[in-house]
Amino acid sequence: MTPISRSIFRSPPILRIARSALIAGSAALALVAASAGGAWAAGTLRIGMTASDIPLTTGQTDQGGEGQRVMGYTLYNALIEWDLSSADKAATLIPSLATSWDIDATDKTKWTFKLREGVKFHDGSSFDANAVVWNLDKLLKTDAPQFDKRQSAQGKSRIPAVASYKVIDPLTVEIITKTPDATLPYQISWILMSSPANWEAQGKNWDAVAQKPSGTGPWKLESGFTPRERAELTPNADYWDKARIPKLDKLVLIPLPEPNTRVAALRSGQVDWIEAPAPDSVASLRDAGFKIVTNSYPHNWTWHLSRVEGSPWNDIRVRKAANLAVDREGLNELLGGLSIPAQGYLPPGSPWFGNPTFKLSYNVEEAKKLMAEAGYGPDKPITTKVVISSSGSGQMLPLQMNEYIQQTLAEIGINIEFEVADWNTVINIWRAGAKDPSAKGATAVNYSYFIQDPFTALIRQSQCNLAPPAGTNWGYYCDLEMDELFAKVRTAFDPAEQNKVLQQIHEKYVNEALFLMVTHDVNPRAMTEKVKGFVQAQNWFQDFSTISMDP
Repeated sequence: MTPISRSIFRSPPILRIARSALIAGSAALALVAASAGGAWAAGTLRIGMTASDIPLTTGQTDQGGEGQRVMGYTLYNALIEWDLSSADKAATLIPSLATSWDIDATDKTKWTFKLREGVKFHDGSSFDANAVVWNLDKLLKTDAPQFDKRQSAQGKSRIPAVASYKVIDPLTVEIITKTPDATLPYQISWILMSSPANWEAQGKNWDAVAQKPSGTGPWKLESGFTPRERAELTPNADYWDKARIPKLDKLVLIPLPEPNTRVAALRSGQVDWIEAPAPDSVASLRDAGFKIVTNSYPHNWTWHLSRVEGSPWNDIRVRKAANLAVDREGLNELLGGLSIPAQGYLPPGSPWFGNPTFKLSYNVEEAKKLMAEAGYGPDKPITTKVVISSSGSGQMLPLQMNEYIQQTLAEIGINIEFEVADWNTVINIWRAGAKDPSAKGATAVNYSYFIQDPFTALIRQSQCNLAPPAGTNWGYYCDLEMDELFAKVRTAFDPAEQNKVLQQIHEKYVNEALFLMVTHDVNPRAMTEKVKGFVQAQNWFQDFSTISMDP
């Protein structure tokens, strides 16, 4: 029997979770139907998200990349953002609230950010250099009155390079890095600016701000939201970038974590757009007149392996064996062709791919040989635990995919138990690290990574001093040779020079099988034909400002 013909719901724990998710999804769908009421305005777009809850609204969002996409770059701006205007080329960094950023010619730790003049927050207060410092303090300065533990948990690990910062003048901010770091602009792109005046007006209470947030972004959240049910965003008619004032009357976000529930909501007209449709529904959705939009983008789907003492993944033979035991083409078939089977940690077209010598082929016999050399096999198996999600941003079909991998690894003597949690809980476990009690002894976590920039793609997962709580090196991997390569990336301010170093890093990632490298998503979305003007950028984030709805 070939792997693709196996039942994808054979494992009883997964089956119970899947049934629970379906029941929860049905309840969510009933809420959507109940709240839909009468006819919607032609300019209203209703999106069925994969998240199980409305992302944090105060500035730094939770719910992974999906939270940043729908509640981050909608309500807020960063100093630097991504060009999301094209489907045909990789997104690059562009000015946003900062019009320029420069590195000091004599001191490569000193950066100067020139800010955009005349920008207003939604509450009417002015954006300036003091607001930038205030927002950095809310994440990094624990004794600041505005420090917010929830936002800090989302944002602090994004900017580990930052040592200090100060106001130079009302439209100039200086940031000093701990060491020379060419990746700082990528890090800063994650940090969103919320209104200091609004925090004051809401009684200096972040819970109150959550119900009445104020950013500088193209959308507003004026009517509050209902947790786990819906949030309604409206256009910011006074947005500083006139070309990006939204065309829609309203953008409605509805959490629908179960894929079949999302499909049912789309078919019944209760939403207009869904993230990540169930792969087996794609053909019938097309036949029914729905649009399926896909594009390559910087994403991978991995198991992040623990390297703490006692982890079976400390043996390179076990790591390589696991990578050789995964039938990536079979998984692609399971996913209806909506994936790019991994040839490495980065996708094969990446300029940083290099020429790794270890090939991610499907070779069970070679995997068994490696396991035998390590002292294991089907008669003497390794038994270990992996943390996985039931759904979530970039997670594709995590229950089915992980159960598929569970079966193939069992063939070579690796028995996997799953610790299943909702996506936000998995993110918290990932931030806490493999040594934290929340991991419950797991030696891997299934995680989907945004891999568009050097820091987010490679450095934050694997640098020695970015183990929790300093960063998100979940598995406590530490290799001084790798750290030396990371240091070269940070001091390579020439892109061509930096790319050469990044190729060496990726070759080391693959040749040493540092992760279980499985697949890359193509970011499928299904939507009604009424949705017009959407450009699916080659990026985790998307611009909703261009979209309109036919009546």
